[in-house]
Amino acid sequence: MVSLLERYDKQIAGTLTCFDRIIISGTIPGVCYPEGMARHITSKGVRLFDYPHYVEPLREEIRTNTEKIAKENQLEIEHIRSKHAFRKEDRIKEILKQRENHPGIVHIFSAMEPCPAYTPWHDKQSGKTTLRYKDAKCLHYYFYFIDQTYGLCYLRVPTWAPFRLQFYLNGHNYLANKLKEQNIGCKQLDNTFLSFDDWKQAQSLADGFSAGVLHVALDLWAQKLCPILYHFGEVKHHWSLMQCELALDVVFFR
Repeated sequence: MVSLLERYDKQIAGTLTCFDRIIISGTIPGVCYPEGMARHITSKGVRLFDYPHYVEPLREEIRTNTEKIAKENQLEIEHIRSKHAFRKEDRIKEILKQRENHPGIVHIFSAMEPCPAYTPWHDKQSGKTTLRYKDAKCLHYYFYFIDQTYGLCYLRVPTWAPFRLQFYLNGHNYLANKLKEQNIGCKQLDNTFLSFDDWKQAQSLADGFSAGVLHVALDLWAQKLCPILYHFGEVKHHWSLMQCELALDVVFFR
């Protein structure tokens, strides 16, 4: 069977394969599961039924830090009361028309959303007390920012333990920044490249996407936007892929 690229080879100006939508989860090792959190707080001399009192100050620490960041960037935290009120992406586009694309915090949303949580539980048969998973809701902050390397991203920060982070980036934005660094011209329409001055070099830059470099950036943003990690010892977030899309852009001659 002849592939589409082979069939229309003479009509194709160029092709590019690169990462598109990437969503990454960040968890705190040792406390990202109930038994681990139970061991952690008991090692601090805290009773398991006092667990909520242990994590409440951490929630306030995240809120205070968020308000501080908003004030430093002359922003108001915009609370989303309904998920159908508007699309966050559309609001960010409106803001960027005025703000432009220099690095830094773009906007902060807050919203009450579902989150995993723990609750103390006593087993009468065994006589043991532990923590168990439960479905809950807590306030989440969405920090939209422009990273010098990865372009427009967001970090979703919950205000309740186990503080599971969610990070988003787009590989097309990453490539656009790399092309700019190398002074390689391109035409981009929304999330698609229409042309490059050098297709081969563009593909080489896309192939150079480094998980190690991204890991460093993730740690830095997490430390800035969710600074409660030190409460859990000398650990760093564990980052794992939730969603990763690979895009194939095919550009035809006009």
